[in-house]
Amino acid sequence: MAKSLLFVANMPKTELITIGKIVAPHGVRGDVRIVPLTDFPDRFYDLNDVFVDDVGELKLESARQHKKFILLKFAKLDSINDIEHLRGKLIKIRREDVVKLPEGRYYIFDIIGLNVFSEDGNLLGTITDVLQPGSNDVYVVKQQDKGELLIPAIKDVVKKIDILGKQMIVKLQEEMD
Repeated sequence: MAKSLLFVANMPKTELITIGKIVAPHGVRGDVRIVPLTDFPDRFYDLNDVFVDDVGELKLESARQHKKFILLKFAKLDSINDIEHLRGKLIKIRREDVVKLPEGRYYIFDIIGLNVFSEDGNLLGTITDVLQPGSNDVYVVKQQDKGELLIPAIKDVVKKIDILGKQMIVKLQEEMD
C-alpha cells in the first residue's frame, strides 16, 4: 500500500530534501560526480538550482548521466579548484520541487514522525524509521515506555495514512481475522 520511493534523512517537512551526494570532481572543468539518493535520478536534468551543504544555492549549467553517477556542472565553477571543496557535500532541493507521487504512495520523510493509532483509537507510538527489507516496507514505531513495534506496510494492516494530520491508522495483526 505505502511503498516508499525515496530514501532521505529524517528531516522536518519545512527543510530541504536530500537527493544526492557529491563524491568527487570529474575532470578539470568543474564537473562533479553525484551519487543519486533518489529513485528519480532523471530529476537532475530538469533542475535549475540546488542547495549544497554549507555552500547554499547553486545554479546548474548542465546534468548528464555517466555510468552509475550523475555529472553536474555548476554555473561559475569552472575548474577543479572551484569545486574540490564540494566533495562529500549533500545536494538538496526545496520540498515543493519533489516529484509528485501517485495516490497511495508516500515519501519516507513524510512517513517518519507520523503518530500511529490502532483502529479503536489507541495511540501506539510514533514512526521513527522505515525499513525496506524486500517486498514491502516495514514501519518502525517507537512505543511509549515499551520497545519498538514493527508494522508491515500492507493494505491489510495500514488502513489510513493522513500526512497532513500526521497520523496513521493500523489494524494490528493479532486483531486480524
